[in-house]
Amino acid sequence: MSTTAMRDRTDAPAIERVNVLGVGVSAIDIPLAIATIEGWIAAREPRFVCVSGVHGVMESQRDRALRDIHNRAGLVTPDGMPLVWFSRLAGHAHVTRVYGPDLMEAVCRDAVTRGRRHFFYGGLPGVPERLAERLTARFPGLQVVGTFSPPYRALSPAEDQEIIERINASGADLVWVGLSTPKQERWMASHVGRLRAPVLIGVGAAFDFLSGAKRQAPRWMQRSGLEWCFRLASEPRRLWRRYLVNNPVFVWNVLLQAMRIRRYELS
Repeated sequence: MSTTAMRDRTDAPAIERVNVLGVGVSAIDIPLAIATIEGWIAAREPRFVCVSGVHGVMESQRDRALRDIHNRAGLVTPDGMPLVWFSRLAGHAHVTRVYGPDLMEAVCRDAVTRGRRHFFYGGLPGVPERLAERLTARFPGLQVVGTFSPPYRALSPAEDQEIIERINASGADLVWVGLSTPKQERWMASHVGRLRAPVLIGVGAAFDFLSGAKRQAPRWMQRSGLEWCFRLASEPRRLWRRYLVNNPVFVWNVLLQAMRIRRYELS
């Protein structure tokens, strides 16, 4: 297998990354992701997490700045089964899917006992509030210290500063970002360090799934790599290009990388 791995120099212990078309995908599972995130919170180290699948990797092919953001992230979790399979073929047998909704639930469960505080940023009006209601009902004692549904347009500098002050005043330890790719990655990269919360995690559609705004694919489809079929059937007009164009191109490029016909550098 022609993939390469790199060590994330900021993590202790170091977490290897697998080169998937120039994006360094972290060789992790959910327990390792939770331990890493908790370590950053305890040390108050500013980090952001990209939860990325094929869509994020392919968007990074078209946008060098987005690829750089992924490779600067504290973690890039394998959100889709193709990234899990690729990582295992590269020699990382322990890697499992670190899916946005599953990661969010697992971190929230763990955070209850540690007293960590959460802020939900993203989703349509009403979605982050419903998300907070559902998660606090599921995990008694969960501390949600704020929610905000930003407008679809870009925020003005004054509006952006206002939300920074609002999040900082909340005392949040984690900011969950549900803006979709690539908007959420750009937002996290531009706000990490400006927010006092040490950890920002971009989970995209997890806001809609866990709030009940949208249905999730059955577990068997998630585990078999067929979730894209369910999502395409649910939202064909919005997602047809992502799955019917991106997926075949991804497979072709991965084959070229695996055969060492094409090389991709981690920036």
